[in-house]
Amino acid sequence: QVQLVESGGGLVQAGGSRRLSCAASGRISSNSFVGWFRQAPGKEREFVAAIRWNAASTYYADSVKGRFTISRDNAKSTVDLQMDSLKPEDTAIYYCAARKSSLYDYEYWGQGTQVTVSS
Repeated sequence: QVQLVESGGGLVQAGGSRRLSCAASGRISSNSFVGWFRQAPGKEREFVAAIRWNAASTYYADSVKGRFTISRDNAKSTVDLQMDSLKPEDTAIYYCAARKSSLYDYEYWGQGTQVTVSS
């Protein structure tokens, strides 16, 4: 089992920055992936970014590439999502998720944190 708890959501103006944090615990191996997804009102959940637990590889959706940065804080055992140059279309509930390896789907999910970007 893996437990995930997100934090850091809130209201931010367009062009601003926000940092989300996902505290991960449980059975996480070096081959595990932790990712961020988001779901806007009336839209399907979409992939945002992911990192392999050993931090060797990172992955981004085209819509956030160059603006968002995913990283792992070893000391805190968290996966952070630094969001810069935020746009109103980034408004969504952001979810942290984990999977055992690239061979598995994301099966562990956090409760989500709301990010609202005002224009």
